[in-house]
Amino acid sequence: MRYDNGGELLVAVLRELGVEVVFGIVSVHNLPLVEAVDRELRFVPVRHEASAVNAADAYGRARGGIGCALTSTGTGAGNAAGSLIESLSAGASVLHVTGQIESRYLGGGRGFIHETRDQLGMLRAVCAHAATVGSAGDAGRVLRAAAAAALATPGGPASVEWPVDLQYARQTDRSEPPARAALPHPAGSGLRSAAEALAGAARPLVWAGGGAARAGRQLRTLLEATGAGLLTSNSGRGAVPEDHPQVIGNFATAPAARALLSDADVLLSVGTHFRSNETADYALALPDTHLQIDADAAALGRVYPVTHPLHGDAARVLTALTDALPGTLPDGAHPQESWGARVRGVRADVRAALHDSLGPQAAVCDALRTALPRRAVVARDVTIPSSSWGNRLLELYDPRDNVFPRGGGIGQGLGMGIGAALARPHEPTVVVAGDGGLAVHLGELLTLAQERPRLTLLVFNDGGYGVLRNMQDAYAERRSGVDLCTPDFAGLAAACGLPYARVAAPEEAAPVIGEAVAAHGPTLVEVDLMALGPMKTPFTPPVKIPATGA
Repeated sequence: MRYDNGGELLVAVLRELGVEVVFGIVSVHNLPLVEAVDRELRFVPVRHEASAVNAADAYGRARGGIGCALTSTGTGAGNAAGSLIESLSAGASVLHVTGQIESRYLGGGRGFIHETRDQLGMLRAVCAHAATVGSAGDAGRVLRAAAAAALATPGGPASVEWPVDLQYARQTDRSEPPARAALPHPAGSGLRSAAEALAGAARPLVWAGGGAARAGRQLRTLLEATGAGLLTSNSGRGAVPEDHPQVIGNFATAPAARALLSDADVLLSVGTHFRSNETADYALALPDTHLQIDADAAALGRVYPVTHPLHGDAARVLTALTDALPGTLPDGAHPQESWGARVRGVRADVRAALHDSLGPQAAVCDALRTALPRRAVVARDVTIPSSSWGNRLLELYDPRDNVFPRGGGIGQGLGMGIGAALARPHEPTVVVAGDGGLAVHLGELLTLAQERPRLTLLVFNDGGYGVLRNMQDAYAERRSGVDLCTPDFAGLAAACGLPYARVAAPEEAAPVIGEAVAAHGPTLVEVDLMALGPMKTPFTPPVKIPATGA
């Protein structure tokens, strides 16, 4: 195929990938690409390159596919790097296309406008894949190889730097999408012994992570065949709908769930890497018999010992494991009836305990779940409401609805929410953000006002970095860097042309949030935490503070 320029080629590749919306910032070094995307697809001009990647990342997550971000070279690509680290941490499929100076000056170190030393090396450090377009005849192959790398398992962002002269050049493209590499599939004695261990369990548990996101049907079948209870990481939420009676959820470190783990005789983990904040810095004890499924061979046994490693795609391995279970189990080699009752009891207990601990904030959680339909994206920044109840108590029913920064960086929630809302324009999206995190990319309020997606932005205003304030109040003699100047959100919303509402009492949560979610455009809802009142126990993150003093 022949194309008049690189922009037309990029549009063709994006259409192959099913991408309809692209996020970025226009520049002299990506102008042909932006013009073609804006003409043929939808280009969303975010206000910062980091937000372009966050939005593209969430666009892919919400659709179960890939997103695309366009940035400029040099500083523009550098601005995107932090969000590329988030996508790498999450294994999120992002095609990041960045400009580059003219090919004849590349590597010359002349200080050409927007030039930076070893941009490709920087991109390789923060991406699963990075490459340079070397000629007008090779651009299609480079783009398709990058997209394939981003979509591979375990996935991650793929960056392509494209010299601007080669963007303007006529393109000849004869490339085809590369074939996906097949994952290994365990079979034979290894699979049989794993099935026998699971079948013989009287008190089985499963722990699902992000690798189970596309294996929900197979995971649910295995759960119901074995009677196991299901714990999840934050990334594994929704793989099995969280209203299922066997789903305990993202509560592994809660006291009742810890006790359940200590009494379990078999644990099957599926696509989870046992992150430090979800295992009490790896102090959580697991059963001696541990079956582990992961597409990443290096993850098998990396954090906890594994007795039955199963390397392969979660959906295929779960199906094979379920099929290998004996049709009739010997007496005593099946889950005890009391175990199922205990799983259901723990499920209820951990939720009730967390709900009670929230004090007046529980009304916001309840109102949000009531207002949202069963399928709706909940995008969350790193803030107290997200870390305390948004990541646990607020029920989710599909992993594509679960959008949050897995790398733990603040300020990414609004960009992610915009991307998710434009990925699924006919369903509501909610962003849970703090005033401190929102300030990191406050300019994206203008993107929200310009694009007007169906998005409710809940800003929990406590006048600064509440998590760190709570830590310093508990462990230090003074506060440092946590109390911040906070804008008048009503005035800020008015300046941006955004509807505004405020929640200042528990009884206001349901009507205010209900009206905002029902709207077909954006609304900024300020949750005034000073007026609403504190949680019963101040929230601090699961991070150890070394003892000081003599």
